Amino acid sequence: MKDWFLYLIRCKHGRLYTGITTDVERRFAEHIGSDKKRAKCLRGKAPLTLVMKKKIGSRSMALQIEARVKKLPKIKKEMFVDGKIKLREINI
Repeated sequence: MKDWFLYLIRCKHGRLYTGITTDVERRFAEHIGSDKKRAKCLRGKAPLTLVMKKKIGSRSMALQIEARVKKLPKIKKEMFVDGKIKLREINI
């Protein structure tokens, strides 16, 4: 069973995109590529920068944490990226 990761990507206007995958490098390459596997909301938002990846473990836990991170206000997401908020504080 593969480990799942949470990742955050910064877009050109500072917006943070949150996703999960088992292979962050492959998924990021898909996002910056021009194929159909790219997330629709990232099209036209280049340059993209991978700003964080965290090993989560199971897919169900990754989905739960992704949903919680997506609901955070931008300032808290930035604090999470900067390490001022820990994963366990989000996983409450």
